[in-house]
Amino acid sequence: MTDMKPFWQVRRLDEMTTEEWESLCDGCGRCCLHKLREDVTEQILFTDVACRLLDLETCLCSDYACRRRKVPDCVQLTPEALAEIDWLPPSCAYRLVAEGRPLAWWHPLVSGSPDTVHEAGVSVRGRAISERRAGQLEHHIVDWPGKTPRPRRPRACDRA
Repeated sequence: MTDMKPFWQVRRLDEMTTEEWESLCDGCGRCCLHKLREDVTEQILFTDVACRLLDLETCLCSDYACRRRKVPDCVQLTPEALAEIDWLPPSCAYRLVAEGRPLAWWHPLVSGSPDTVHEAGVSVRGRAISERRAGQLEHHIVDWPGKTPRPRRPRACDRA
């Protein structure tokens, strides 16, 4: 009997196929929230304001293939870019794998379901507002996107 480890435990990020790389995204939508950077301190200020392309129900990009054309400052996450990015949420799989840490139980690759990230309360579902409606970003500063989420395990009756 072979005890095969999952790809994210045996391959570096730069060794993954495109499909493997893309599957690391847990669909939480936290990286699609706008961030501000303090001029003097360089501190990152998180907001609850989502990119206009983020579907606030599914927490996925509504036009992923064309996102960089429609939103020119959308960051394309690559293994090289990852080293320079300091605003990914602490629960981000790209960050966890890069640091040699395990994925959380609610991650779709672990749970087998894309819904567990929402059921656990980790995603932006119900917590974010579209940039089309938000107004000034300074009025939407929050701290939760930059904190390690405290997921809740759904009860069996929640899934019915």
